[in-house]
Amino acid sequence: MICCSLKAGFSLHFPKAIHKIWPVNILSKGNGVMFLETTDRMNPPSFVLCAIESAARVYPDRPIVFFMKGLKEINSEDDQKKAKGHFPTLSSFNNIFFFPLRMEEIFRDTPLLPWYEKVNPEREEHWTHVSSDGCRLALNWKYGGIYMDTDIISIRRITGGNFLAVESSMYVSNGVFGLLPQHNFTWWSMENFVEKYNGAIWAHNGPHLFTRVLKQMCAIQELITVEDFMCKDITLLNPQRFYPIPYESWELYYEVWEDLPTFNDSYALHLWNYMNVDHMTVIPGSNMLMEHLYQQFCPSTYGALQRNESTVL
Repeated sequence: MICCSLKAGFSLHFPKAIHKIWPVNILSKGNGVMFLETTDRMNPPSFVLCAIESAARVYPDRPIVFFMKGLKEINSEDDQKKAKGHFPTLSSFNNIFFFPLRMEEIFRDTPLLPWYEKVNPEREEHWTHVSSDGCRLALNWKYGGIYMDTDIISIRRITGGNFLAVESSMYVSNGVFGLLPQHNFTWWSMENFVEKYNGAIWAHNGPHLFTRVLKQMCAIQELITVEDFMCKDITLLNPQRFYPIPYESWELYYEVWEDLPTFNDSYALHLWNYMNVDHMTVIPGSNMLMEHLYQQFCPSTYGALQRNESTVL
C-alpha cells in the first residue's frame, strides 16, 4: 500500500509521454488522504491549511488531495504548480495535490447520481454539509483511503486498515474514516443516504447515516467508547483517537492550559469548527492550546501567521 520510503517522501514516476495529472492517477493505490471544499471559497482559513499541512507531514509517503469546488481545470504539473502557488505554506510539499470538485462527475456510477440530479440545492438548508456528506462517500467508494474534515489536525499516523471513528456512545462520526476502495460499508451508506434522505435534519446524512448502517451491519445496540473494537473487517476507534476534547468543550482549544495535554492516545484532533460561530482563531504569542498545536503540527502555516504573511495569494 505504501508507494515509497518515508525518507524519500511521495513521488510520481510517469512516462514522459504522460502529462495529465488526474485524481485517478494520484489516488490509484488507495492510500490517499482526502479533504473537501464544497463552497466556491478559494481563501480557506488557517485551520484548513493547518489540517492539510499536518496530514502532509504525518503521511509523507501518501498523496494528500484537496478537492475544491471553486478550482478551475487541473490536468498537468504546471496546473498543479499554479494551484499550489495560491497557498504558499503548502507549496513546498510534493505530496499535496489540488483538484476541482465536480459533483456530477464524482457521483457518476454511484447510487447518489439520481439523487443529485433531482435535488434542488437552493431549497436545501444545509446544502454545503449535505453535499459534502455525499461527496466523501462517492470519493471513498472510488478511490478508498482516508477522508478527513478540514478542521482535523493530524498528529500521528493512523495504524491498521479499515476504520470508523466512534464519537460517543450514540454516534459514529463521518468526519474522519478510512476504507478500502469499493467497500461494502461505503456502498450501503450511499444507498441509505438516498433511501432515508432528509436535508432538513442536521447530521441525518452524516454521523446518523454511518450509525444507522453500522448498526444494521453488525447488530450493535450501543457503541463502545473506552476501547477500539471490531465490526466485521472495520475497526471502530474509540473517541480518544479523534475526539479527546468533545464538541461541547470545543473552546478549550482556544484557552491557555497550565499543563498542555499530550494526546498520546490520539491520531488526530477534531477542532469542531462548526461550533466556532465567533470565528476564533490562532493568535501568535497567546499561548493558547491551538497555538501550540499549530507550532508542532503545521509550523509552515504558523510561521506565516507569526510573520503576519498572507497564507493565500
